[in-house]
Amino acid sequence: MFKQWWLQYKLKRLIKNSKLAALKAHYQYLLTQLNRPIAEATLLALDIEMTGLDPKKDQMVSIGIIPIINAKIQPEFAQHKLIKIQGSVGQSAVIHGVLDKDLADALPLEEALQWLFEQCKDKVLVAHHAQLDLQFLQQSLSKSGAHSFSMLAIDTLIIEKERELRKHQVLKTGSLRLNACRDRYNLPIYNAHNALTDALACAELLLAQLNQMGGLDNITLVQLLTKR
Repeated sequence: MFKQWWLQYKLKRLIKNSKLAALKAHYQYLLTQLNRPIAEATLLALDIEMTGLDPKKDQMVSIGIIPIINAKIQPEFAQHKLIKIQGSVGQSAVIHGVLDKDLADALPLEEALQWLFEQCKDKVLVAHHAQLDLQFLQQSLSKSGAHSFSMLAIDTLIIEKERELRKHQVLKTGSLRLNACRDRYNLPIYNAHNALTDALACAELLLAQLNQMGGLDNITLVQLLTKR
């Protein structure tokens, strides 16, 4: 009950204080969905690739999104955007495969953020290790000259961590990585660190997790949301 009250209070404050229309609409959508089964919500699986893991000095290079509608992944509506950065991708290209030349016609940061927030208006965000993605969005929004913001998301890493801690007192190193989590549900292993592929991998993982937790019709959004 406290979590529900707190989320309602938080979202109402965010709606009141938000200066971005798309984010205001996003918060309003979350508020209407809190107590409804997750099967009825429209979700948006998200992955962001970066030049490093420090939101204060590293930059986003790509964003991948894929919606989940009526508890089904919708690959035909998947999108992938590259983002212009200052300087070079450097050694991070070895991880995500995005080269400097690939970013020549990429979206400026501000346009990429506007695009993403438009996609989020009537959807619930889902990510694996959502805290990192949301920290980068916060820093990027600040760099673009806009105000800071707060977002809520379903984090498949947190879901898996809670499930695993019920079985084991200590978690093995690397056991919460995306592919390691997928392997426990007999999901295929994809090549990691492409934003769109990882967004799809996250979406599939969430559906597998929820099916083992009692099904999407029996779990409400308020049970799953975490804040950054």
